Amino acid sequence: MDLDAYVAEHEGEWRRLEQLLGRRRLTGQESDELIALYQRAATHLSAVQSRAPDPALVGRLSRLVARARSAVTGSTAPSLVTFARFFTVGFPVAVYRAWPWWCGVATAFSAVAFGMIAWFGTHPALARQLAPDSVLKQLVEHEFADYYSENPSQDFAAQVWTNNALIAALCLFSGVLIFPVLIVLFENAVNVGEIGGVMVAYGRTDVFFGLITPHGLLELTAVFVAAGAGLRIGWSWIAPGRGRTRSQALAETSRAAVLIALGLVVVLAISGVIEAFVTPSGLPTWARISIGVAAFAGFLAYVVVLGGRAARAGETGDLAVGEREDLAPTV
Repeated sequence: MDLDAYVAEHEGEWRRLEQLLGRRRLTGQESDELIALYQRAATHLSAVQSRAPDPALVGRLSRLVARARSAVTGSTAPSLVTFARFFTVGFPVAVYRAWPWWCGVATAFSAVAFGMIAWFGTHPALARQLAPDSVLKQLVEHEFADYYSENPSQDFAAQVWTNNALIAALCLFSGVLIFPVLIVLFENAVNVGEIGGVMVAYGRTDVFFGLITPHGLLELTAVFVAAGAGLRIGWSWIAPGRGRTRSQALAETSRAAVLIALGLVVVLAISGVIEAFVTPSGLPTWARISIGVAAFAGFLAYVVVLGGRAARAGETGDLAVGEREDLAPTV
């Protein structure tokens, strides 16, 4: 493509579109003209990006097309309706549709973690090879339980939320590469398995599960959902499916993953509050575990009921058609 010739040929149309966008009121004829010029500008942008991606021209046309799209489709301000729709439709259906992925992740993670717990728990001599006996006794008798109460609850909740949010974000946004997600999951499964195995080997099974269960059920589920959504992004690039290009499949699954990321912010905040205020509390073990199980069951019911209903209604967790990218017609 001769970029200078292309710009010279279409410069008049772009300037005319800018003029129309600068007006407060348009006649019916001018509105029709704006729509036609917007469609042409979107086609021009696609052509430039694919044939001669000059950064300055791409930036100019991208801004012009974005302004025109807003003028044509109208802009919507965030509202309570939008907020409610996100939590009753967008987030639950995105999680629901990704369930084979995060359930698969949960199964693999649990197999590794519980396998190591059982192995070390039934082979105390092997568990003692992980570290000196004095270090392990310090962990079993003090450090594991003290971890949940050594800092003020509100500070600990913020710390836990930040740490878990980083892990979830890493799983989500490195999912296109697949292997980083698998590494993060394996490292965390091994960590849980080793600590749990040591606690079991030293006869503190009740302490381990009594402290990790209240918050761990919801917290780990959130990480599993993030990892599953991330792996789904990576797989969409490998196997986009019939009727979709790789870029289209990647865009669709990535947009759904963004909804999941936003929703998990709240889920991880809830698990952080439980870990900071319930796990180290003086409540009986059965009461603390009951709170954790209730939060976990509530999340699953929320996803299955609302997400399932939205999926049956045809919702996908993707943006509305008018809010997606523009695609140039192809032959």
